Amino acid sequence: MEHSLLALFAALGLAIATVGAESDGCSSELPSIFSNYSGLSCKTVWNSFVLRYSQDQDNVLSIVLSTVYTTGWVGMGFSKDGMMVGSSAVVGWLGNTGIPHVKRYYLGGQSSSEVQADKGDLLFSAAIPSVAVEQAKIYLAFQLKFSAPVTQQQVLFAVGSETPNKDVLSEHVDKTSLVFDFSSGASSSSSFYPYQLKRTHGALAIFGWGVLLPIGAIIARYCRQWDPLWYYLHTVIQLIGFIFGLAAVVAGKVLFDKLHASVYSHRGIGIFVLVLGILQILAFFLRPGKDSKHRRYWNWYHHWFGRLALFFAAVNIVIGIRVGGAGNSWKVGYGFNLAVLLVACIILEVLLWTRWSKRNNAPVF
Repeated sequence: MEHSLLALFAALGLAIATVGAESDGCSSELPSIFSNYSGLSCKTVWNSFVLRYSQDQDNVLSIVLSTVYTTGWVGMGFSKDGMMVGSSAVVGWLGNTGIPHVKRYYLGGQSSSEVQADKGDLLFSAAIPSVAVEQAKIYLAFQLKFSAPVTQQQVLFAVGSETPNKDVLSEHVDKTSLVFDFSSGASSSSSFYPYQLKRTHGALAIFGWGVLLPIGAIIARYCRQWDPLWYYLHTVIQLIGFIFGLAAVVAGKVLFDKLHASVYSHRGIGIFVLVLGILQILAFFLRPGKDSKHRRYWNWYHHWFGRLALFFAAVNIVIGIRVGGAGNSWKVGYGFNLAVLLVACIILEVLLWTRWSKRNNAPVF
């Protein structure tokens, strides 16, 4: 609960600051401790993030990054392809005891264990990096030494709401990737990282595999008294759910081809669930009549393959939210959906067994 409130306040602070970013960004003066950072160009790059920079003849890039700050950390990364994995970053924060911290990080993956402190391709110059907090704004100042002049560069900006513990970064609450030209000051949104495709893949998977298909299965088990309406509802809902699930798989394949992410378990389970879904579609066309001697085996096949598909689909959605760094809103949203489905199944199962018990105990004349 505390972390959620911190994330909410951080996001609210960023939104409020964005309104006045132009007037309270480059026009504000730097704290006095940064007196040695002079002659800096200035650009409001994203939300309340203001980038002051200069580059000398020795290819030393001076950076002062500022933004609204309450708690947590802020970071700036340098990437080869506009993506987080494989990039290097400089992160600053104010510790719980008021001690400022500046660290280099190598972003080897999307989990905290793969984000390694004091590693990466960035090299600090002789100047000591520093952090200052004034008037609810944090200033992160550092100098980087490069082997050649830095012109157009894929840069990453991120903010986290939790103060790092033992240099371990918590998950960011917001982030962006853009192309910045340190020679002209021009910037543009990075088209390399497919954020929208990633969200589309997740939304399709949750709606198809995680919402529609479970609802169709619930109707088939607990609404048989609506004959034949239950059958038509079950068939139509399952078909629509499979189409959404198939679209999620296609989007996931395109996403994998773009990112080449090492999400082998998520990808493997997704393919397995798709195969089970195809087998369920085939079961519709191979459905024997009620009086057929093969109907019992068909029922076993249809029921258990369907349950396996729903179970592994739910597991894979959870894995996808984790490896994709989807954030708390996705976790809470799918967790709520899963809880509603489980509670509904428990209640309906109890009612079903109660109805069967009354039927079996009814007197026979």
